[in-house]
Amino acid sequence: MRKTFILALLAVFAAGIRAQIPQPKREFRGAWIQCVNGQFLGMGTAQMQAELTRHLDALQQARCNTVIFQVRPEGDALYQSAIEPWSRFLTGRQGTPPSPYWDPLAWMVTECHRRGMELHAWINPFRAKTKGTTELAANHAYWKDKGRFVSYDGLLLFDPGRPENRDYICHVAGDIVRRYDVDGLHIDDYFYPYPVAGLPFDDERTYQLYGLSSQSREDWRRANVDAFIAQLHDTLRAAKPWVKFGVSPFGIYHNAKAGDNIPGSATRGLQNYDDLYADVLRWVKAGWVDYIVPQLYWQIGHPTADYAELVRWWARHCSGRPLVIGQDIERTMQYADPQNPNTNQMEAKFRLQRETLGVDGSCLWYSRLVADNYNDYTRRLQLTYHPYPALQPLMPWIESATPGKVKSIGTSTIAAGTFLHWEAPKATSWRDRPEKYVVYRFASKGKQNLADASAIVAITTRPFVKIADRGAKAPGYYVVTALNRLQSEGPAAGKKVR
Repeated sequence: MRKTFILALLAVFAAGIRAQIPQPKREFRGAWIQCVNGQFLGMGTAQMQAELTRHLDALQQARCNTVIFQVRPEGDALYQSAIEPWSRFLTGRQGTPPSPYWDPLAWMVTECHRRGMELHAWINPFRAKTKGTTELAANHAYWKDKGRFVSYDGLLLFDPGRPENRDYICHVAGDIVRRYDVDGLHIDDYFYPYPVAGLPFDDERTYQLYGLSSQSREDWRRANVDAFIAQLHDTLRAAKPWVKFGVSPFGIYHNAKAGDNIPGSATRGLQNYDDLYADVLRWVKAGWVDYIVPQLYWQIGHPTADYAELVRWWARHCSGRPLVIGQDIERTMQYADPQNPNTNQMEAKFRLQRETLGVDGSCLWYSRLVADNYNDYTRRLQLTYHPYPALQPLMPWIESATPGKVKSIGTSTIAAGTFLHWEAPKATSWRDRPEKYVVYRFASKGKQNLADASAIVAITTRPFVKIADRGAKAPGYYVVTALNRLQSEGPAAGKKVR
């Protein structure tokens, strides 16, 4: 009895918070699933599939809509590739295929789509060997031409200044997109390496070969990364125009300095522009990326990289593309809210995210903590911050067409219950072909508000949805719309159910 009372009290409390914090209909709700931390090492096929299923089920229950799955950590592959070797982070030894055989990327695409989630394939573009890797497979790119690589602090990197490396990485990315039904291609924050004090990155020979006399070393390096981002964008558009290109840069673009005309935040940390040679703002302005996920893993009130300062800074400077906030679950739950020291920062961060104009969602670091319900984070997501489904942010620069109106909407009652059903609209290409449907329920035809996320009954790939058990009543006005591959929404068709 006491447990029932506590659960009821929590539900009332959660409903109160939901009423205060905006609940958007469109929001990127992602989570990273990484392999480079070794979390899958030692697992057989069945065990790894079971663990990934645990992650995906938890993300689905928390109403996340995007999974970012690491498939290329160091010039290798967690998928069947004729270009690069199988990853040691999958099998324990680079070049060794999984046994029993399976293709993790193909499996993840199927499992994510079955749950209504997008799958974005995550590659590390320039990293060719991590510090912990002691053996490279015979078919690793390094053995074909060692001159294309630079060793740095135990790492091995594709030299970003060499055009053949940019061509090669784009070839790998294009191969993934052409052969797998992924919804996005995602890269993280590894461009030029994170600098180590007193240890220069040795690209002198490449600079002498390709640098211009009018360019400083720093401007030349930024130009190299710019060229790669633009080329990767064009590669993906040519392969499959609906595949989204996302970048997850380090959380600080540039520290503000007196007399400096480069946009900078009130921070004092490592910088994309100066240290990693990643001019992220240029990529957004040029339209080379479709969404941006700065890794804002710090807490509100961090002395050198304040989360609140950075959320507002990125929102001011990245309005041209959906801005998604990279959230660290551990820090969020471990640090107290400066305005309310008796609680953690989850509510404060979600409030800031939802109330800051220009922020289009969040991405969670990382999925295992969601699966583990770390410090009650996942349950609170379900009850309070993700109580309703969410559609993806719109991307009209890729395609602005929408599907047509669904036809012949009606109801049928069978032994299993009462179903709402409809026919798909006609389509001529991927641009107007319905991939999913949104079903809304309103009290009456006059009460329609398609912007209200709480009215969504279901987002489904099937042309029907159950609205009541047999014998139960399902009165209301139901509306159905069609979504294309980019989740652009077609016109509404309605049906009154008595």
